[in-house]
Amino acid sequence: MVLARWRTVEGNSQRLDGGAMFGNAPKALWERWVDVDDLNRIPLATRSVLIREDSGRVVLLEAGVGACFPPELRERFGVVEDRHVLVDGLASEGVSPDDVDVVVLSHLHFDHAGGVLTAWSPDRPPELAFPNASYVVGRTAWGRAVAPTPRDRASFITELPALLEATGRVELIDGAASSTLGPGYRFRVSDGHTPGLLLTEFDADDGPVVYASDLVPGVPWVHVPITMGYDRFPELVVQEKADFLADVVDRGVRVVFTHDPQVDSALIGRSDHGRFVVA
Repeated sequence: MVLARWRTVEGNSQRLDGGAMFGNAPKALWERWVDVDDLNRIPLATRSVLIREDSGRVVLLEAGVGACFPPELRERFGVVEDRHVLVDGLASEGVSPDDVDVVVLSHLHFDHAGGVLTAWSPDRPPELAFPNASYVVGRTAWGRAVAPTPRDRASFITELPALLEATGRVELIDGAASSTLGPGYRFRVSDGHTPGLLLTEFDADDGPVVYASDLVPGVPWVHVPITMGYDRFPELVVQEKADFLADVVDRGVRVVFTHDPQVDSALIGRSDHGRFVVA
């Protein structure tokens, strides 16, 4: 199956600590690649992919951080806008929240899944922003959100798994395929950032595209040794990333970056020295 159209849609943006985003890389290195504010924070996108199939089905890969946090948490987590930017962006594409048929979540960290919730209001509890959608999540990633470790408990939205489960439309993925999505979509599992993270590849009319999620969150992280302080298993990230980038280069797969504030997607190539670079 060839998918008719796809494009990236921006969600709410964030500013997070640069040291945390670049792990053990020294600031003297990473400040060459990004802008840094006086609080040592760097700008980050939270980006989704809107897919419109020939059949008319609407699929959304990821939902960004959204606007689900109350003001004090929004400030703590560096969320810039107080409105639901993804919903506004979908509206500009002629897509309402009711039109979204499937949402694929690589994992349930709040900066990837918070956008499935409506914007925060002091007068009502959180609700799902896409009420008619089915949700596709990796089984291992789901288990991590339901029973997080002390180290990553703050990365999850406590209420979210129950809200999703109550729809009766959650598919937990164990392998490379989804019965909800059907042909044209393939999954690759990455465990280095968080166990069970799904990388979604789909067939587009302009060739294969993969959503790299937090394995390769932006252009600077195409450098194989660069990991994040948020990665659970940094050495595994390095190996998984090397294998992933070699594969997308060999097959000519376009990579979508979730957090890069300037580059939404790119083909990957190799430099004269054999290093991976944005082509």
